[in-house]
Amino acid sequence: MIMKGKKGLIVGLANDKSIAYGIAKACHEQGAELAFTYLNDALKKRVVPLADSFGSDKVYELDVSNEEHMAGIAELIAKDFGKIDFLVHSVAFAPKEALSEPFLKTTKQAFQIAMDISVFSLIDLTNRLESVLADDASILTLSYLGGPKYIVNYNVMGVAKAALESTVRYMAVDLGAKGQRVNAISAGPIRTLAAAGIGDFKQILNWNEVNSPLKRNVTIEQVGNSAMYLLSNLASGVTGEIHYVDAGYNIMGMAAAAKTADGKTGLAWDLREDK
Repeated sequence: MIMKGKKGLIVGLANDKSIAYGIAKACHEQGAELAFTYLNDALKKRVVPLADSFGSDKVYELDVSNEEHMAGIAELIAKDFGKIDFLVHSVAFAPKEALSEPFLKTTKQAFQIAMDISVFSLIDLTNRLESVLADDASILTLSYLGGPKYIVNYNVMGVAKAALESTVRYMAVDLGAKGQRVNAISAGPIRTLAAAGIGDFKQILNWNEVNSPLKRNVTIEQVGNSAMYLLSNLASGVTGEIHYVDAGYNIMGMAAAAKTADGKTGLAWDLREDK
C-alpha cells in the first residue's frame, strides 16, 4: 500500500462530508496511521467516532487561534507518534457578514480574522510542529478558485485563499532546503459545512457542472485520492504547486455553448431545464 508506514495529522475534520474526511479515507485505505484535531466540544462528538472508524484514538483539541492549544500540539504528537510524515491543513474561517456583505464593506476585524485563521495558521502550525515533522514530510492545504479569480459571494475568503496560495510557494522554498514539501489542492465546489456559508452555492455547483470539461462536479473521494498522491512518496518531486481537482473547470475561458434537440443554441446554463 502506498501510505503504509506513514503517520499523519489531519487538522480541520468536521464531518464525513468534508474534504478532510475524503483525504483521511484515501490515506487510511492506503495504510497510513492518522491523528485528528477538533475545534471544540461540539465538534468533538463528531470527530471522535470518525477517528475511531479509521482505527485511531489520537484526537486532540486544537483551535488554531488558541495559544495554549498551539503551544501543546507538538508534545502530543511526539508522545503518540514520535514523528509524523504528513500534515493536512483544512482550516478556513471568515465572519458571516464578510461573506454576505459586498467585499468593499469588509471590516478590518473580519479581514484580520480571515487571514489569521485561514492563512497564518498554516505557517504557525508548521513552525509549531517543526520538531515532529519527518525530514521528508509533506504538507498539504486546501484552496479554491476564488483565490486567483473572482467567484461570486466568496469575498474576503477569496483574498485569503490568494494569500494562502502565495504562502504555499514561499513555504515550499523554506521547507525545500530541509527536504520537506508543501502543496495545495484547489478543489471544485462540494457540498460541505464550510460551503454552507457561501450565498447562491447551489448556482455555483450547477454552473461548475455545466461548464467544466468533464460536465460534472467532483467528490470528496476524488479530492482525497489526489491529496493522498501529494502526501505520498509518489509526489516526492512535487512542491509549491496548486493542484486543481475541479473536473477541469479552471481551464475554461468562457461559458460553454450548447445546442438543444430543436437546434436552439445558447449558453449551457441558459438552456438547462432545471436551472
